[in-house]
Amino acid sequence: MPQALEHADGSWAWVVLLATMVTQGLTLGFPTCIGIFFTELQWEFQASNSETSWIPSILMAVLHMAGPLCSILVGRFGCRVTTMLGGVLASLGMVASSFSRNLSQLYFTAGFITGLGMCFSFQSSVTVLGFYFVRRRVLANALASMGVSLGITLWPLLSRYLLEDLGWRGTFLVFGGVFLHCCICGAIMRPVATSVAPETKEYPPPPPETPALGCVAACGRTIQRHLAFDILRHNTGYCVYVLGVMWSLLGFPLPQVFLVPYAMWHRVDEQQAALLISIIGFSNIFLRPLAGLMAGRPAFASHRKYLFSLAFLLNGLTNLVCAASGDFWVLVGYCLVYSVSMSGIGALVFQVLMDIVPMDQFPRALGLFTVLDGFAFLISPPLAGLLLDATNNFSYVFFMSSFFLISAALFMGGSFYALQKKEQGQQAVVADTLEQDIFLEAKDGPGKQRSPVIMCQSSRLPCPAGVNKHLWGCPASSRTSHECLLWPKAVLQTKQRALGWNSPT
Repeated sequence: MPQALEHADGSWAWVVLLATMVTQGLTLGFPTCIGIFFTELQWEFQASNSETSWIPSILMAVLHMAGPLCSILVGRFGCRVTTMLGGVLASLGMVASSFSRNLSQLYFTAGFITGLGMCFSFQSSVTVLGFYFVRRRVLANALASMGVSLGITLWPLLSRYLLEDLGWRGTFLVFGGVFLHCCICGAIMRPVATSVAPETKEYPPPPPETPALGCVAACGRTIQRHLAFDILRHNTGYCVYVLGVMWSLLGFPLPQVFLVPYAMWHRVDEQQAALLISIIGFSNIFLRPLAGLMAGRPAFASHRKYLFSLAFLLNGLTNLVCAASGDFWVLVGYCLVYSVSMSGIGALVFQVLMDIVPMDQFPRALGLFTVLDGFAFLISPPLAGLLLDATNNFSYVFFMSSFFLISAALFMGGSFYALQKKEQGQQAVVADTLEQDIFLEAKDGPGKQRSPVIMCQSSRLPCPAGVNKHLWGCPASSRTSHECLLWPKAVLQTKQRALGWNSPT
């Protein structure tokens, strides 16, 4: 088809924003309704809780783990084609699952194929939004996230309505048609015109004598480009963040999967049980943008990591309340409080990662983060299913969720605080060294410069890119061969006067 180029921040960008909202509602909102079919699938195939819980676990795991593959497809074919391909795969997966005769087939169709298609549609739609919006990018992302809340609200109601009339097979067949709307949304995402022409680089072909080595090297370069294992080794804050979120995800998705069966186990009406998930989604429509706006304020910039840990802590404590009683109105109050913590986690999860990792390394860090999170999503529901099979008590599932969430919150909060204290201690040592050097230089006179190189070496902090106009104090000989520190302006003005350095550069 002819590719009509659009311009960023134009009128068509708002149409793309609407398509992105629909796509996110169809993809990220869908896993929350799987719990409605949990009992039906268990009765149909005479399966245990652990065996049935593999369906949502595979779906959510593939939805997160296929991120690097989606990035490769976007780079090769563009966001438009990738979104439409995802809609086709998600539709085929649901249609094929309606004809499944055993759980193994459902694992592949409803789990792997549908999850892969949902990943392609979701991540490519988020990517194209960054091209269409430049000035209002924060607002666009906040509005697009409302699509997830709308999906969480509408999917359970639609699922319950169709399940009563068509059964789970007919419902999955209808879902196959619903996911084809991702193709319509993808068709709306026209390519964006850029002012920079793409570079064309010619690479020499690999030597024919060692084709295997060339393939291995290419795979290694691809993995290094999309998965930031080097950042995981050298950035302690990123390591704490990844480990903490992975540990918390062993408990975070469990209420979304087991809340409806838990309510029905306590003799709550099926319609009211499905309504509980919709209450969470409806509350998120208002709470998620509000949490995003609050988290973006400069006053909270230095405390976002602790607010993120606090949101996980609140989420875990809320699950203890849910495990204490299965009354419908108690569960309604639980859903409202759960929505507050869920909105905080959703608003801060990527913002905290941006605070920890430089933006030029963010795509690689995000790729590794989503892959590792996929393993946690894969393990969590079957592990809870094993516990449920052993105890035959849904309350233990929520106790398990609380354990992982509370321990992860305490680990991240304590580790972030320890790292902050360590960094402050290092800065204090550097400041003391600088003050002592200034005193000695002033005592000996400005004519004798006392090892400015050692003073600059003591920080071992690289100069951030693009801030050279703010650097004060380091002499030219030191800046060319050593790393400099971004000194406080008042201290460096004193240093400049004592040593007779030139104007800051």
